[in-house]
Amino acid sequence: MLSASFIRLLGLAAALIFYSVSSYAQVTDTALANAAADNAQWLSYGRDQGETRYSPLIQINDSNVDELGMAWTFDTGSFRGLEATPLVANGIMYASRPWSSVFAVNARTGEQIWNYDPQVDRSTGWKACCDVVNRGVALYGNKVYVGTIDGRLIALNADTGAVEWEVLTVDPERPYTITGAPRIADGRVIIGNGGAELGARGYITAYDAETGVQDWRFWVVPGNPADGFENPDMEFAATTWSGNWWEVGGGGNSWDSMIYDEELRLVYVGTGNGSPWSHEIRSNGVGDNLYLSSIVALHVDTGRVAWHYQTTPGDNWDYTAVQPLMLADLAINGILRKVIMQAPKNGFFYVLDRESGDLMYADPYAEINWATGVDLETGRPTETPHARYQDALTMIMPGPTGAHNWHPMSFNPNTGLVYIPTLQGTVFPYAIMDDYEFTPGSWNLGIEFDSFATQEVLPDFAYSPGTGPATRSPGALLAWDPITRQPRWAHDYDFTINGGTLSTGGNLVFQGGADGFMRAFAADDGELLWEVDLGVGIMAAPITYQLGGIQYVAVLVGWGGSSGLFGPNFDGEYKPQGRLWSFRLNGDEIIPVKGQPLPEITALPFDDSPELVADGYDKYSTNCMVCHGAEGISGGPIADLRYASDATYGNIQAIVREGAYASLGMPNLSNALSEADVDSILNWILSRRALLE
Repeated sequence: MLSASFIRLLGLAAALIFYSVSSYAQVTDTALANAAADNAQWLSYGRDQGETRYSPLIQINDSNVDELGMAWTFDTGSFRGLEATPLVANGIMYASRPWSSVFAVNARTGEQIWNYDPQVDRSTGWKACCDVVNRGVALYGNKVYVGTIDGRLIALNADTGAVEWEVLTVDPERPYTITGAPRIADGRVIIGNGGAELGARGYITAYDAETGVQDWRFWVVPGNPADGFENPDMEFAATTWSGNWWEVGGGGNSWDSMIYDEELRLVYVGTGNGSPWSHEIRSNGVGDNLYLSSIVALHVDTGRVAWHYQTTPGDNWDYTAVQPLMLADLAINGILRKVIMQAPKNGFFYVLDRESGDLMYADPYAEINWATGVDLETGRPTETPHARYQDALTMIMPGPTGAHNWHPMSFNPNTGLVYIPTLQGTVFPYAIMDDYEFTPGSWNLGIEFDSFATQEVLPDFAYSPGTGPATRSPGALLAWDPITRQPRWAHDYDFTINGGTLSTGGNLVFQGGADGFMRAFAADDGELLWEVDLGVGIMAAPITYQLGGIQYVAVLVGWGGSSGLFGPNFDGEYKPQGRLWSFRLNGDEIIPVKGQPLPEITALPFDDSPELVADGYDKYSTNCMVCHGAEGISGGPIADLRYASDATYGNIQAIVREGAYASLGMPNLSNALSEADVDSILNWILSRRALLE
């Protein structure tokens, strides 16, 4: 019989062999360029160089997908939003969690190999507009790269999780954050940032992947001309701005969308919205404001602009172009063209020549009323008369959540369809704020929110009929044909925000929903083939990989993000637990992991004077709404304020103005709110609590 010590030695030797093999099986430029042909792994955010999120694997297909069961699950230990796309290389799965922590697990079993916590100061979480989420990591060489919510880029050893190097990519005194996944481009790590709503000036930076030394930086919008311009690109961009835009930030932050074409040696970047949202306030209503809301092609060696296309000139609605970009070769009019595709917030699906930047097509994929179309000669949208809400409160479609947000789309070369998680018919009341004053570090939108405060019927407003595919439901999985320029099929949802998509050679499209169900559809006709309740709303996109001859499908499940902060978990449960699920054919029974039920409450006294209630909402909407929801009902990752205990209400001054909960991510707001302001906010919260009875 073998002794226990000898068995331990065998285990240690096996581990050393495993890690030795892993350390030499590095992710190279060649591997990334040829990722489309690698069935077994998922090496980068969008799987292949074109970020199509298509896998040719066929073991799981439209004839047997209903036989999927659980392969394994991993408890992430997180109660905030999970948005990351896991990566798989050499049998190891790498993924990120809220607060930018990273973990590695055995992709066959889900057993944890290592965990890394960057020890982000939780008090900085207020800088994140849309939860302290992270969308994933990048792999290159033997390193794992992650951007942190506090603005660092960190390189970890892929075998151990130890820090190889880290660099601060932002000015910590400014309201910058990082939530997007890094990308790899010719030995460089590319990373962007967020913060436009708080008055930040956006940029993209390239760092040497081995050393962390900065190679180049592309500023999205120009700074103060008196300080000089970083390069001719910024000098040119400044001619499209007016007033003192640099004093209010400018915006343009590229917080997510980046993609690299190795053949053309171009890095494509989707840029963000203006800061403030209102073009009238930001730039006196003058100019296109480059390079806001644009697709920009940058030379990989220098970061200089090769070409740009602006999807929304003079952005006035938070219509970012930071939604996923996708590269493909399409036969258009009988000619094979290298194209780049995007379905940004503004509701148009764009197809451009990715070599020249020439616009080929732009068609509405959702119902919109801010524009009637895009002129293919000039590339400019044809805006409706009231689109800029210059005269009155105006109901605009889509609203600032867009017709498609960050949730990844996928492309299946067999069907020729792009699968888009769409938001259908979102409407928002836009009105210019008359008494706007820039406040550093606070939300600076330049939009009037009084219509929300009254909770009454909106006053008379300007409105234009919508164009594009008719509204069917709050949300939909839309199969869009980029050749015929119209929908092929759609699956309607009773909820707006849903997860990203994955398409496969098995004629399947996978998507998770806000209701916690994971679903599989036939890629060609949209038939629902499989669904299973995982217990928690799903935002992230699934992946698939193959190990030991077995195909797996995996997805991170955890409700949060902007949708989770502004509304409760779909099934009404409190503090849902996040998990990583992996499925395989003939796996184990799938049992959802539910959250903790909401507690019972009793009404507490408050002053129901309409003036005091409205004042409380005004203070709340400016300082609290981004995390606690439009109605104070963020019942997902952050506590629903209506259900707080008497002790919490009694300690509210210390919580809000003294940082008593700073370690939990609740910032000290003493610089923005007086004691009277906090009392007014509490009065409004109690007024909402009373409505629950």
